[in-house]
Amino acid sequence: MLAALDAPYADARADGLAFALGLPPLDALAVLPVERAGLTVQLRLLGASHQIIAGPLSETVACLPGAAGPLPGRAATTLPGWSYEFTATTAAHRDATAFGRAVDAVRDRLADRHDALTGAFPGSPHAVTALALDAPLDTAQDATGLGWRTWHAYPQTREIVMTRSLLVRPR
Repeated sequence: MLAALDAPYADARADGLAFALGLPPLDALAVLPVERAGLTVQLRLLGASHQIIAGPLSETVACLPGAAGPLPGRAATTLPGWSYEFTATTAAHRDATAFGRAVDAVRDRLADRHDALTGAFPGSPHAVTALALDAPLDTAQDATGLGWRTWHAYPQTREIVMTRSLLVRPR
């Protein structure tokens, strides 16, 4: 789903993003609920990036008051009955053309998916935050779970922050 957002981009740089678990639902510009692995997963676009709520987990990657970045490259934790892993990388593009192609590729890949939410912010066609669930996960006979990916595009710096998360429940 593509959401044309009528709000300024509140996070202007990749290095301003912070990572938090367990926050309550924040004010969202767009929300897409999706059923997966027996859970309702909320893909939430914030003016300051994203929040995912999935069962016992709330993941927020955003410019948060009082929270300092940069994002961790990796984080992991356990919750009652679940394990969770998070990774983040940043791709810096050499010029506006390469950056635009990379953002367009993400938008095109997610365009017709019912389990993806892309927010286009005003001011640049490449000021985009995109969230998508991964294919259903069946890691082994004794575990099940779900995963998601996000992309945060910054035209000012030609950076794309990419995250991948995995929430696994033993059977």
